Amino acid sequence: MTWFNRLASPKFTLVVLGLLGAGVLLVYPGDVRSDWALTVPLALLAINLACAVATNPVFRQQSALLAFHLALLAIVVLAAAGRLTYLKGELELAEGEVFEGTLTRHESGPWHRSQLARARFANDGYTIRYEKGVRRAETRNTVRWLDDTGRERHAVIGDNEPLVRHGYRFYASFNKGFAPVFMWRPAGGAPLRGTINLPTYPIHEFRQALEWTIPGTQTTLWTMLQFDEVLLDPEQVSRFRLPQRHTLVIRIGDMRHELAPGARLALPQGVLVYERLGTWMGYTVFYDWTLPWLFVACMLAVTSLAWHFWKKFAAQPWDR
Repeated sequence: MTWFNRLASPKFTLVVLGLLGAGVLLVYPGDVRSDWALTVPLALLAINLACAVATNPVFRQQSALLAFHLALLAIVVLAAAGRLTYLKGELELAEGEVFEGTLTRHESGPWHRSQLARARFANDGYTIRYEKGVRRAETRNTVRWLDDTGRERHAVIGDNEPLVRHGYRFYASFNKGFAPVFMWRPAGGAPLRGTINLPTYPIHEFRQALEWTIPGTQTTLWTMLQFDEVLLDPEQVSRFRLPQRHTLVIRIGDMRHELAPGARLALPQGVLVYERLGTWMGYTVFYDWTLPWLFVACMLAVTSLAWHFWKKFAAQPWDR
């Protein structure tokens, strides 16, 4: 038996399926990060299928069966290619902020070539409806971008309605919250406007605080949002909104300050102006160019297999 026949044998198929199962058990819990644990068995399975199609004369005699195995081969090859080139990630944008291509966290295949810098878009704000019991319903996030002709475009996306830019699919997520807007006026420098994203609301309703460092300085601020309103009433349907009245508590070492919108805080390095309270939205991003081709290959496999069995059973009466 030649090596070609051995690669096409069912015994080799069982060995490869065992390796693929071990790879799934290794990668699925998330403790091990290795795309090759799945890609290598998929590549071996593709070789096994290709050799089986080339050496088995039955496939050449039955066109429907040949089409099914070629579609199956395409599925395996596409699954391996998708694992090598995919990307999954997360990002956060304050209201009005433009996505420049930087993700807060991500994972990708070793052959992924990022085009995220081309997928620029702006977060123009959102509305979120909550059912009784503070159960999140639909999210409607308005986004804006420039298409390839330079024309400004707008869309409303959500949990299941993505913005598709250069193959990347951006979805709004449950991760969102409040974003105080500051203007930093350094002594002898140009003013700088920016935001800080407080912890997710309402998941961290009673922990709306974080530490951050003023740009260009070593000054660390502890900032907490303080308000008394009930924004999301568990007894009725409600919507995510900003508090009507609030203050920011800022601590610098042993010093404590309370800032209302428009208030200023003089520091040795400059003046910090608290302008207003805004919002931020978290997004998930997904890229896999193989998905539409996988759908076509799966449809071809189902159709050819149905054709094969139809020809097989139509050759004789079913009620025999």
